[in-house]
Amino acid sequence: MAKEKIVLAYSGGLDTSVILAWLKETYDAEIIAFTADIGQKDELDGLEEKALATGASKVYIDDLREEFASDFIYPMFQSGALYEGQYLLGTSIARPLIAKRMVEIARAEGATAIAHGATGKGNDQVRFELTAAALAPEISVIAPWRLEAFREQFPGRAEMIEYAEKHGIQVQATASKPYSTDRNLLHISFESGMLEDPWFDASADSNRDMYVLSVSPEDAPDQPEYIELEFEQGNAVAINGEKLNPLQMMETLNELGGKHGIGRIDMVENRFVGMKSRGVYETPGGTILFAAHRRIESLTMDREVMHLRDSLISKYSTLVYNGFWFAPERLAIQALVTESQKNVSGTVRMKLYKGNVIAAGVKSPVSLYNPNIATMEADPTQAYDQGDAAGFIRLNALRLKVSSGVEQQSGK
Repeated sequence: MAKEKIVLAYSGGLDTSVILAWLKETYDAEIIAFTADIGQKDELDGLEEKALATGASKVYIDDLREEFASDFIYPMFQSGALYEGQYLLGTSIARPLIAKRMVEIARAEGATAIAHGATGKGNDQVRFELTAAALAPEISVIAPWRLEAFREQFPGRAEMIEYAEKHGIQVQATASKPYSTDRNLLHISFESGMLEDPWFDASADSNRDMYVLSVSPEDAPDQPEYIELEFEQGNAVAINGEKLNPLQMMETLNELGGKHGIGRIDMVENRFVGMKSRGVYETPGGTILFAAHRRIESLTMDREVMHLRDSLISKYSTLVYNGFWFAPERLAIQALVTESQKNVSGTVRMKLYKGNVIAAGVKSPVSLYNPNIATMEADPTQAYDQGDAAGFIRLNALRLKVSSGVEQQSGK
């Protein structure tokens, strides 16, 4: 009788390495290890050999970088998404893509379950499982960290390291980096360890070695660098006249932003599961793209369309953060966002300097800005009669006057 198959989201770290062996032992199942290449660079080296040596019956390492850039990062940036005013959602936006590919593999392999190593205290468990529920409700999910038996067997890292040694699993678990990281094409995150103290200064000189994608602003070049980003219908398509696809665009912007110390964020955020957590993020390319996109929108988007889209930023960002990428409400908002971007085309010039992205010019063949109308001098078009403003103000002031009169009569 064929064994049950389980597809595991595998990173090669201590947790997922132990989980791979534990699943195989506990469920007497074939474990298919899956790793999504979404821009982790050298973190992927040797993963296939390691997974097979740990007990996987089959290993998938799929290059999803182009899909990640074009179908996830770009649509999200069109929305202006920014969670709690700071976070560009680098980890959040990657999870639905990973889970989507996991269920595709599960179906192709005839697996009955998928498994992940996300902690029961975090957001990722929700993101993985909501995606699976939306795309493949017939496939079950195994989350070892939510199982009491697993937690009893592994109350701490020492027990996991001991288990790994017993089973011949090679892991690198040291105290030299007392924090966890998650890297992809959009960002890298740092959390846990010493970062759990919100008073800890992650920007101090002593912590410079922690950062991966960017130099500190103090070490950035003393001379600014100018770049020009070209947009077509809300998507960046060229840098300094060179046409680039979304993947190439993100890679190039990451290099430019990292060189100038751009995109570091240190924040305490509200997790979906109810607690606050502290995270440090490097998002160099995304920070440039976000600023440039907003700049070209300022010139080309109708006011009411912009304000309507902006009113949905908090909702959209929360949906992405909480794992509802494939939910009908996110898809509905995305349709509005796509419509709002039809006229967002043109060129933005930005100055990169010591951690800052500075606007340095914007132009568009479909600009809604008319200097003849906006001028403080005489309007040659006579499109705007300043005298009309008196009536405009009187009408808008009417309700304020009525409210004030009522308050005065009531003695408030």
